[in-house]
Amino acid sequence: MLRLGFVGRIVRWVAVAFFGSTILAVVALRFIPVYFTPLMFIRCAEQISKGDDVKLHHKWVSLEDISRHMPVAVMASEDQRFLLHHGFDYKAIESAAVSNLKGGKIRGGSTISQQTAKNVFLWPGRSWVRKGLEAYFTVLIEFMWSKQRIMEVYLNSIEMGPGIYGVEAVAQDNFGKSAADLFRGECALIAATLPNPLKFSSKEPSAYMQKRKRQIEQQMKFIPSFPREGEDYDPKTSAGGVYSK
Repeated sequence: MLRLGFVGRIVRWVAVAFFGSTILAVVALRFIPVYFTPLMFIRCAEQISKGDDVKLHHKWVSLEDISRHMPVAVMASEDQRFLLHHGFDYKAIESAAVSNLKGGKIRGGSTISQQTAKNVFLWPGRSWVRKGLEAYFTVLIEFMWSKQRIMEVYLNSIEMGPGIYGVEAVAQDNFGKSAADLFRGECALIAATLPNPLKFSSKEPSAYMQKRKRQIEQQMKFIPSFPREGEDYDPKTSAGGVYSK
């Protein structure tokens, strides 16, 4: 009985430490720029193990310093209901499940919120443990961060090419300009690479990438302009009905 009581206390303290530390981390990153993520360190380790030169290009910029086309492009490509859901798009999950059961191309149903939670707090993988933690952190950031903050962190932390993380880095490396100056088509091309940025390139796009870019540009016509911090929007009318042209 004494041993069981001791184990119980240890479990309780571990649980308190886990929930306390993770909640504090989410609260802190609501205000602090995310300069490094676990994936960045993992990729650096992979480069070293292969004997390659280490490349890590990442520069944090505020949402106000990113082209207004970029959030629209990633919503068109990755998560068209981003402004409407609370972290999980059950319609997309259901659609992906049906497609996968029919034996079609394997599709995921991860939202921008889920991808942000994974990029910032976790590691790549498909284990149930990681997916469970991803869901936990998704709930936390949806509860504690604004949609603008989630988008800002997403656009600054996502892998956008070999050793390239965030929209400012990819804009500088692949287009020779800042993220604020990206054109609509360039934003669509960057978004087109996101399913596999290590395979697809926005610097030297293939014919397939050009096709994906055109499809995303077409979808962007039906996506609302992304509201900046302090701007009013109505989630029930898809952010006020102001659309990207």
